[in-house]
Amino acid sequence: MGNTESGTVSSTQSDRTATQDTSNSPIDQRREAIRKSISDSSSLSVPFLLMNGLAAIVASYGLLQNSTAVIIGAMIIAVLLGPITGIAMALVDGDQPLLRHSLLAEAVGMLLVLTIGFTIGKVHADIGLGSEITARTAPNIMDLIIALAGGSAGAYATISPRLSAGLVGVAIATALVPPLCACGICLAHGLYAAGGGAFLLFFTNLVAIQSATSLVFWLSGFHRLVSVDRKSLARRFAPSTGLLILLTLFLGHSFETTIAQESLRSQAKALLRKSIEANGAANLTELDLQPSGARTTLIAVVRAPWIITPESCAKLQNQIRQETKRHDIDLQIRTVVTRECNAKGYLWERDVNASQAAQPQ
Repeated sequence: MGNTESGTVSSTQSDRTATQDTSNSPIDQRREAIRKSISDSSSLSVPFLLMNGLAAIVASYGLLQNSTAVIIGAMIIAVLLGPITGIAMALVDGDQPLLRHSLLAEAVGMLLVLTIGFTIGKVHADIGLGSEITARTAPNIMDLIIALAGGSAGAYATISPRLSAGLVGVAIATALVPPLCACGICLAHGLYAAGGGAFLLFFTNLVAIQSATSLVFWLSGFHRLVSVDRKSLARRFAPSTGLLILLTLFLGHSFETTIAQESLRSQAKALLRKSIEANGAANLTELDLQPSGARTTLIAVVRAPWIITPESCAKLQNQIRQETKRHDIDLQIRTVVTRECNAKGYLWERDVNASQAAQPQ
């Protein structure tokens, strides 16, 4: 009996020790360390505000200078990614305090960057908007895919001790500060539609990064649930999942529209060049496409030694409509009159003198 009781006690103690060892296993310790690191990086603090403020200044001037290298530097400096990671972890763990302070930090950081971008845009209102700004005003489905892939990479790098250096690349790929600064600069110039597009890019990156990060954390076993409560999970992830679906539909439609517009622009440019540049005297230098309601206007800029008349413009417009099978297209031609010469005299002089309305075939 004594030996049996002793064996039973030893077995129980052994089981407790095994349980304790499991709960304090290196994997669990590593996960807790990651949770603490994420919580610290997602808190609203003076360093958080300082780094984001400096990143906003660098990004704003980089955008105004149209300098890709400077903008990349701002992406590395910025720390807006931290609170998004905190939101993702809070949703996976069901940690309400972490969720609240992460949302607060992200909101304050966003407003700070937006305000700095707007202020710098006002101070330098005489500087026009370059391609680095305009490129961030029309997001599409590809931006969402990039953010999802970048967010997944960032989450995996966060939980993998040997891949922490990859977070620098993630910060560059999933840019958060430059779109906000572009939004502020556009608003300072009174370009509200462009500013809205830039903010949509930031919001797309935010939702996609959070969704991808939450998924990676969940699949990596960071949730503390013993059994899955479907209602609880639905409450946690329904908002971000719904936003992700809406963004996918909207940006997918936007992408299809952009592809259709580029196809139309390419067809129209080929047709106009064939007609206008037939004899070598005139050149099509620019072709812009401006949708307006149910109609689309093509604005062509032509350099020529004569002025293209409304009759020739109407002829070219009909050719484009027939070629593209679209009758909602209007054509406008802006002629920049030029004179060319060589040592013997002016070129194309006979054509100009013969008819001021000499037009392409």
